[in-house]
Amino acid sequence: MTEVKDALEVKQKRTWDEALEKESWVAPLIDIYETDDDFFLNAYMPGVKKEDVKIKLEDGNLVIMGRIDYEETINKKYVLQETVLGNYYRRFKISDSIDETKIDAKLENGILNVKLPKHERVKPRTIEIK
Repeated sequence: MTEVKDALEVKQKRTWDEALEKESWVAPLIDIYETDDDFFLNAYMPGVKKEDVKIKLEDGNLVIMGRIDYEETINKKYVLQETVLGNYYRRFKISDSIDETKIDAKLENGILNVKLPKHERVKPRTIEIK
């Protein structure tokens, strides 16, 4: 019994990077749209809780990861299941037109909403005629 407990504790302590190498991941469906001031990225990750989402910037890439609590889904007796449940992972190259210091994110109803503000230098502007 101690071996099982130890194995579970080790699994829970693994870092996200270790998990990425050792676990299976699926790509969430993504919508990206643009306004004059911002880009918006919506990642559809049903079953993921806020505390199980990680977003990071590394080497000019935006990395999105979300983990599923399999204990909640494993005991269900499905009659029909069309969704693919799994840990989610996507990586996007970020343009230098994005102001990385102002990126904002929130999770609502299984949809991760990421706001990617544009730098002032790339926003459209009206030039006054004198």
